[in-house]
Amino acid sequence: MSIRLTPENTLPADAATATLIGRAWIPGTVAGPSPIVLRADGVFDLSASFATLSQLLEADDPLQAVRDTPGTFVGSIEALLANTGAHADPGQAYLLAPADLQVIKAAGVTFAASMIERVIEEKAAGDAAKAQSVRAIVREAIGDNLRAVQPGSAQAMRLKELLIEQNMWSQYLEVGIGPDAEIFTKAPILAAVGSASEIGIHPISQWNNPEPEVVLAVNSRGQIHGATLGNDVNLRDVEGRSALLLSKAKDNNASCAIGPFIRLFDEHFDLDTVRNCVVELQVEGTDGYRLTGSSSMDQISRDPQNLAGQTLNASHQYPDGFLLFLGTLFAPTEDRDHPGSGFTHKIGDRVSISSPRLGALHNQVTTSDKAAPWTFGITALINNLSARGLLG
Repeated sequence: MSIRLTPENTLPADAATATLIGRAWIPGTVAGPSPIVLRADGVFDLSASFATLSQLLEADDPLQAVRDTPGTFVGSIEALLANTGAHADPGQAYLLAPADLQVIKAAGVTFAASMIERVIEEKAAGDAAKAQSVRAIVREAIGDNLRAVQPGSAQAMRLKELLIEQNMWSQYLEVGIGPDAEIFTKAPILAAVGSASEIGIHPISQWNNPEPEVVLAVNSRGQIHGATLGNDVNLRDVEGRSALLLSKAKDNNASCAIGPFIRLFDEHFDLDTVRNCVVELQVEGTDGYRLTGSSSMDQISRDPQNLAGQTLNASHQYPDGFLLFLGTLFAPTEDRDHPGSGFTHKIGDRVSISSPRLGALHNQVTTSDKAAPWTFGITALINNLSARGLLG
């Protein structure tokens, strides 16, 4: 049964004061994707003024631009959400991932707890059966030493020397407590899926997990204008075999979920709010299995502004802006089936990622070869915008 979205299971707790923008597929003589904004009296299409979300976020003041743009009425938020998912009627508007021309980037190993789990994956060579014994060895050597370490500091370098002596140094610790953050490309432009879509696990994976994260919306000038939620779907066995397999572990069909909306920074919500938010995760299996967890942003080892600065600088430009996954504290270790097996997804799992100020992102697990193929790329977008008279 497909996921059914409602305002109650999707919108932020304080939605009445939130400035929420996103993308929707809008029907018409030529149907296509449009930037939208949610208002008290419904959903409004902003494409007559801003053809893409990227263009909107490039405005001098995106918040004021949204407030000053009347837009075209699309319908109620209830109708938009109800028509989103596998059951969507293409003759009516439905929600898309809130990303178009932005590059989708991700920061890895930004929390101490998940940092240790990456070391365990590496030492276990991606074998879930070995993880439990390796976990005990790694935790005995490292303990909680990482929690108070400032990345790149003199203290971090002393800890590095100690761990090298103990043969416990790792490439994951290098990016976790070293001066340079791990920043990678999570998915191609336009490849992200939105709420109520299926998410894809590569069929070769036997040890994988969701990664609930806050995602920043950043323009080409490095200005952070808002945030949303994301699932950085992760294949622990694949990456554990070799870090050089990162793209195979991270970038597969439907392996990047973002949504439901970007919440713009305004009088009620800013970067300090993001720094203190808690992201909740719930996984519900068709077998009755249930997993819950949370990730507290106040435990991140690198400040979000620092991560954005390590992404865009004199050596890296993104002329259409970027979305940046900030990493996760969550790394499930409890056994799902038999002792020592740890957690891994099963087909049909429903994954809900939520935060009171950002709303909730809902997806259902399938394999990447069974998920709807990605067909609407940059050429299709340009042709579509041209046919709708939205270019130039």
